[in-house]
Amino acid sequence: MDNKKGTVYLVGAGPGDPSLLTLKGRWCLEQADVVVYDRLVCEYLLTFCRDDAEFVYVGKETDHHTLTQEQINRVLADRALQGKTVCRLKGGDPFVFGRGGEEAAHLAASGIDYEVVPGVTAAVSVPAYAGIPVTHRDYSSSLTIVTGHRRKGRDDGVLAGLHGDGGTAVFMMGYENLEAIRGDLLAQGWSPDTPAALIRWGTRAGQQTVTGTLDNLQEQARVAGIGSPAVLIVGRVVELRQQLRWREKLPLFGKRILVTRAIHQAHELARRIIVLGGEPLCLPVLELLPPQDPAPLDLALGNLDSYQWVIFTSANGVAFFMKRLQERGIDIRAIHGRLAAIGPGTRKALAGYGLNVAFTPEEYRAETLLDGLLGMIVPGSRVLLPRAAEARNVLPDGLRAGGIRVDVAPSYQTAPGGVKYKNLLQEALAQGQVDYLTFTSSSAIRNFKGLLEEEELAGLLARSRVACIGPVTAATAAALGVRVDLVAEEYTIDGLLEAIKAEIRGIL
Repeated sequence: MDNKKGTVYLVGAGPGDPSLLTLKGRWCLEQADVVVYDRLVCEYLLTFCRDDAEFVYVGKETDHHTLTQEQINRVLADRALQGKTVCRLKGGDPFVFGRGGEEAAHLAASGIDYEVVPGVTAAVSVPAYAGIPVTHRDYSSSLTIVTGHRRKGRDDGVLAGLHGDGGTAVFMMGYENLEAIRGDLLAQGWSPDTPAALIRWGTRAGQQTVTGTLDNLQEQARVAGIGSPAVLIVGRVVELRQQLRWREKLPLFGKRILVTRAIHQAHELARRIIVLGGEPLCLPVLELLPPQDPAPLDLALGNLDSYQWVIFTSANGVAFFMKRLQERGIDIRAIHGRLAAIGPGTRKALAGYGLNVAFTPEEYRAETLLDGLLGMIVPGSRVLLPRAAEARNVLPDGLRAGGIRVDVAPSYQTAPGGVKYKNLLQEALAQGQVDYLTFTSSSAIRNFKGLLEEEELAGLLARSRVACIGPVTAATAAALGVRVDLVAEEYTIDGLLEAIKAEIRGIL
């Protein structure tokens, strides 16, 4: 019997923006058998995990703990004693008011190997995302970080070294004890006019900032409706926010956007959403698989020199085609025919293999591709069309009607997916915390509708906008009774995001 113990990685997930996860933190997620994660962790980070990884949610709220700290310690130890690699994903940094020290001590006492992977602490990153530098040589030369979870009305000497004119104080989770913290600061000689800020859900889509002074911040927070989780910053550096508030200017700031693409494709769209200031929520409603019957593709691959054209209608088709080519040990130079691609994404995928494309239509849809090819391909020519098993027949039927011999070879198929991720996103979906639903294929629309109950779908559509990559996807949505609000003018991921940005600019 193998009694080998596993390793526990105490990983700081950062303050919430998933792009602030460290590279080593991502490596730990990718190799983990078990991921134990907190309430403050962005769900998107879990898309980096293995498909077979076990997720254990141990989120803590002020008045409710899913598991106590002692129970969390036991979960980590028990899974490691089973020989599993455990990633303990904690908001911020594990050793900055994250109880990582307690978890590490328990693991050490249990004889379990562990590593600490530091994270970007909310103490400095949350103020930075609100345009508040915690130090500045003209405003503050010192920084003190204090936990906001303290006994009300009692400072225990924690604030004794702080001085209102020369430093910055950052209180983690400072909302619940705001009045007590204010009283302690005033008792230590801080002026009631000292600038102060409260930032809720800093670096996330729900980021909300209110500024004021020690004297009026609590009332300002009440009017703004700010609650926990929130970071409190006190000091003159707060004055710089008006000048340095950079994040609110990003085009997708404050927007949560649901990505329904297959997981390996979702990351690129999610990355672009993050760069534009939004927050991606991934619900991969389909999986991409090899074709059920590979014989037609294998037959075509064995006769590549007989085709005058090879036509690709998606980057996925390119990927699966090339993978099968490699599996069969066929040299890529066996492709003798000219290549056509339905759009720039497909063209780029082919360029990645050093292949040049002879034709890409101006409008990225099968009908336009067909029109262009009919003017270029000589009747009687033989063409290969590697594509999804479920694809429309507009292209092969139209080519055949023009006297062209077409071999359709399914290179991949789509299958419904997303159940695991739907469970992770249940709260966001139920609370209407999704601003835009994005769809990049008809398959995504069909599987999305099949994944949700009618009431669930109706509620989500009532609170969210629906954006489709092009008219074909939009037509499928309409046929299925899914309202469509936006259709990209350019049928690409960039075009989809441009349509969303344009609507937001119009609203603003």
